[in-house]
Amino acid sequence: MDPNFLITAFVALFVVIDPIGLAPLFVALTAGMSPEKRRRIAVRATAVAVGVLLVFSIFGEGILNFIGISMPAFRIAGGILLFLTALDMLFERRQKRREDQATDDDDEPDDDPSVFPLAIPLIAGPGAIATVILLIGQTEDAAGYASVMAVLAAVLALVFLMFLIASQLERLLGKTGITVVTRLLGMLLAALSVQFVLDGLRGFGIGG
Repeated sequence: MDPNFLITAFVALFVVIDPIGLAPLFVALTAGMSPEKRRRIAVRATAVAVGVLLVFSIFGEGILNFIGISMPAFRIAGGILLFLTALDMLFERRQKRREDQATDDDDEPDDDPSVFPLAIPLIAGPGAIATVILLIGQTEDAAGYASVMAVLAAVLALVFLMFLIASQLERLLGKTGITVVTRLLGMLLAALSVQFVLDGLRGFGIGG
């Protein structure tokens, strides 16, 4: 597998899922809980997200073919979706929306937020699902599929790690540090989303 593709896949998934940005939200959703309960929630949320993204990695393109959507068209649509996500990150709308979801669905302190909103939609949201389908669509064999799955596993492992050290990370970076990191990731995602659109256009024979 082309190392450049693997690097692109890792950057795309890392930026879309945003493990660093999820850390303070995990802290907010598990406020007042014991370390043991926080670990259980981290394990459950990551496992559910793995299952959701795995299902779409296997059946995503088949579903698209069934409803008559070509991969080039999905690449363009996915690129536009990722670009909108990048704009949200650059202008801090994404984090605010995630924080609103966290507070809206955490009225009771004993609620388990592992499935909703942590796993869905904060980890395995529309952007992550679209990115997984796009990356799988660029592979040609089982080895390529396995490589993308390995990259996805690495990113989700980072999500799990960030959950475990979320409190320390939030204190280390502070609000300003997290904002800076989020905006840098937003710039990278904007560039990657444009590349997805260009790849889709090339699939239609536009642009050489």
